[in-house]
Amino acid sequence: MLTVAYLANRFPAAVEPYVIEEIGELRRRGVRVIAGSVRTPPSNQVSAIRCAPEIVLQPLTTIVLWRAMWLCLRRWRRIAPLLMRVLFRGREGPVKRAKALAHTWLGGCYAVLLQDRGVDHIHVHHGYFGSWIAMVAARLLDVEFSVTLHGSDLLLHGTYLDLKLESCTLCVTVSEYNRHYILQRYPSVDAEKVVVARLGVDVPDGVDVRVKTKGDPFTLLAVGRLHAVKDHAFLVRACAQLRDHNLHFECSIAGEGPERSNLESLIRKCNLEKHVSLLGYVARDAMNALYDRADVVVLTSRSEGIPLVLMEAMARGKIVLAPAITGIPELVIDDKTGFLYEPGSLSEFVERLEFIRSLMIRPLMIRPPMIRSRMRAPNDPEHSSLLYATRRLDWVRDAARVQVRNNFNRGRNLDSFSDMFLQRIAPRTESIPHEDFVLQQI
Repeated sequence: MLTVAYLANRFPAAVEPYVIEEIGELRRRGVRVIAGSVRTPPSNQVSAIRCAPEIVLQPLTTIVLWRAMWLCLRRWRRIAPLLMRVLFRGREGPVKRAKALAHTWLGGCYAVLLQDRGVDHIHVHHGYFGSWIAMVAARLLDVEFSVTLHGSDLLLHGTYLDLKLESCTLCVTVSEYNRHYILQRYPSVDAEKVVVARLGVDVPDGVDVRVKTKGDPFTLLAVGRLHAVKDHAFLVRACAQLRDHNLHFECSIAGEGPERSNLESLIRKCNLEKHVSLLGYVARDAMNALYDRADVVVLTSRSEGIPLVLMEAMARGKIVLAPAITGIPELVIDDKTGFLYEPGSLSEFVERLEFIRSLMIRPLMIRPPMIRSRMRAPNDPEHSSLLYATRRLDWVRDAARVQVRNNFNRGRNLDSFSDMFLQRIAPRTESIPHEDFVLQQI
């Protein structure tokens, strides 16, 4: 049986359902997967998701630490090139070098915990410190390792990424933008081992679009961890401009994180308590009601891969507005499957919101008798303009659902990932599920 050690920085994590899904799909195909987490996951998430890691690196016992030190000393030749890179080459500062040495020790600990389990391959999700740990463990155990990279791994946490890409046998990334970035930034990397495997979501069979009335507020929804990189402060400042423009609106932000107190202060400073709500953590089951109520799902991140929140919103036929960064334009095609704005441009973000709102409310401003009279005169320019405004967002909603169904479909993309992963990492003597049975007998 093929045995794969799958390591994540924190597993399970509600914000990373794709890790659980990949592990589950590999197990369904007969692979023995040893799920590991660098950090101890919150107990409430383990119980809620009903998926616990077999190995947790932190905190570690003294005996494991000593065994790891002994293993590193006995097999020092295997990790010597890594240590030479950390100590004598590169432009990293002393703090990053010290952290890499500490993570080398943790890699030894991970190898100790894996060495009697018959591991054939190590896969690590994200290019943060967990990828260094996996790389060290793979060398100590004399097995290959692979890595999945998102946008933040390249743009925010790219420390020693050159060495990680050189050492891995397979690099899976979530967008064409990421792949091009890797090959341009690290030209020595073999292009054949950098593969795009898109994430995906389920697409509901039917979607009901909420009918607005003239008195309804324009409703915005943002979903994401309250972290500086998500830049919810940008959204709050935009809401201040919407209020100054006398728009009747509401904005809800679902998520929890270290920026909550700063955002609360900013909301008070801008006098937006009646307009902006911080909802905190919202369980996945409760998200449907938030999506249903939203007129526009907005994203204001400074760095992203291709966010699941946009896929989920589009699958539900919601209008989305996001920055034109990284892989987002591969999902959100401006004015076709959603709307984009120039990253960092507060004025364009607000203008886009007001434009979307105008398309939503314009049909409501014309009384039914006037609509019926225009229906008798289809060549009337005002009738054509009204009809276009009425249908334009419907076209965008439909195109968004088609985009997700065809290219960001969870089941289809999960199958594609598993097929590719097993073909790339399985020993040649292993039987790979989904192969032609007759060919296996030759």
